[in-house]
Parts: sequence; structure tokens; C-alpha cells
Amino acid sequence: MADLKLFEDLIALAQTGSFVRAAELRHVTHPAFGRRIRALEAWAGAPLVERERAPVRLTAQGEALLKTATQVVERVGLVRSRIRSSGPAGESVVRIATGRSLARTLVADWIARLRLRSPKVLGEGTQVEISTGRMQDMTQQLELGRADLLCGYEHPALSVDLTPGRYRYMTLGTDRLVPVCQVDSRGRPRHALAEGGTPVPLITYVGGLSMARIVGDRLDTFPYALTPFIRCDSLDAAHGLVQKGLGVGWLPWSMVGGDCRRGALAVLGGRAEEVSFEVRLYRPRARLSDLAEAVWDATQRGQ
Repeated sequence: MADLKLFEDLIALAQTGSFVRAAELRHVTHPAFGRRIRALEAWAGAPLVERERAPVRLTAQGEALLKTATQVVERVGLVRSRIRSSGPAGESVVRIATGRSLARTLVADWIARLRLRSPKVLGEGTQVEISTGRMQDMTQQLELGRADLLCGYEHPALSVDLTPGRYRYMTLGTDRLVPVCQVDSRGRPRHALAEGGTPVPLITYVGGLSMARIVGDRLDTFPYALTPFIRCDSLDAAHGLVQKGLGVGWLPWSMVGGDCRRGALAVLGGRAEEVSFEVRLYRPRARLSDLAEAVWDATQRGQ
């Protein structure tokens, strides 16, 4: 019998269409991932991948095995989820995968409502496990049954890549990225967005971050002289650098609204410079633990 991780490797390869991206998702080197796929092919006794194509595609035998592998991983994940839905002392546990900044903003507010408002869904004897990281990694957590719910961004330039037909979602909230900068001692913005004006230092995001794709989709359309200065791997880092006066950054209003109301940061431009996006909550169509189902149902009613 093939190791379960080899089935998970095949699923990752089918999702990404790339050995390099799949290896990143599985947290192994490219050569090691290739060896694992070859080991699965040796076990199956047939080629599973059309390597000469880009993006990579599975052969007919690979597609047949993928269907079974997906079912096996899903069922094992479901059993694991049910086992883990009770903590060591009998507590009920709901597992949420999300991004680092979402965890401390919208997700934190959402959990607080479930904990504090009546009727309490997250009462005594319940626990919440939050995993944070890159959205492609968090998506994999949901696909492999290591999370009950996934909270992530949705925008035309960025979509959560889940196996079609196996998941459903609801919109948890909406937000917008706004260009902000520090204000000077007289309360005026340190920088300005002006066509043909002085180049403005830009604080932006590394390529693997969701926000890099959302912001990058719009930056090319702006007529302003923006000079990339610092690339960050988190919204929190970008927020801190903007607060220090090091440049202009497009940040979620949910994160910087308080700073702007206090007069510490200033919003530049108008609605045309803003980028709207959704925050969605995803779940498997298969039944979850009682607590996870209660969290989903209460959230849906609240919407």
C-alpha cells in the first residue's frame, strides 16, 4: 500500500500543475518531491504524470488514482477531524486555518462574537485552534483534513484553489485596501500621490503573499511614480513600516482605520485608488464535528 503522504503529493501536483509549486506546498525540495512521485508510479506500475507538458497533467492512470487518493485522504482526514474534535480533557475543538493578519483582525472579531454573544457557540468546554500561514498552505490544511474551516481573501486576481465540488463558502466580510502614509508634525501626509509628481517610496509585498497579487493587479494601472522600496512577507510588517514613515502602503481599512481616525496615518487619493475584496469562510461539504457545524450555522445566521 502506498504511503498516505504520496497520495497527498499527487493531490498537490494535480492542484498546482507544477512540480516546483507542489514541492513548496508539501514543504520538501523539488528533487525530493520528484522522487516521491516516481515512487508512487513504481507502486502503481504505470506512469501517472505527463512531464513534458506545462502545466503538468496527469495521465489517464494518474487521474484514476487521483480520484481514489482524494477519497482516501478525505476520509482519513474526516476520521482524524472527529478524533481531534475532542481535546485531551474532553473539550470540543474547532480548527481554523487563515492568514496571519486575518487571524488578528476579522477572525479575532468573529471568534469574539461566537464566544461573547448569546447564544454562546464557543462556551465553556470548547477550544479553538488557529493555524496561520500562506494561503496556499492553509488551503492544503483544509484539503488534507487538518482544518475544519478556512478563512481567506477573495478577489478577481486571487482565488482560493480548492478541489471543485468538495467545498462551499460564505462571505464573512468585505474590506478594502487603502493607500496610507504617516503624517508629519503638522498633521499633513508625508507623501502624496500625484501624476507626474515626485517618486514615492512604496512598501509592498513579496510574491507569495495574497496581498501581492491583489495589490499588484492594480498598481500597474495607477499613473503615479511609485518606487518599490521594501517588500514584506506580512501585512503586519508593512503596517509597522508605514507607521515609521518609510513610505506608502496599501493596507486593509480594518487594520489602519483606527490609525487614520487618530490622525497617525493619512489616506491618500480617493475611491479610485482603493481595492475592494471579500473575506470568505470555506468548509468541506462533508459533515464536520458538532462544534464546527455549530460555528458554521451560527455564522451563517449572523450573516
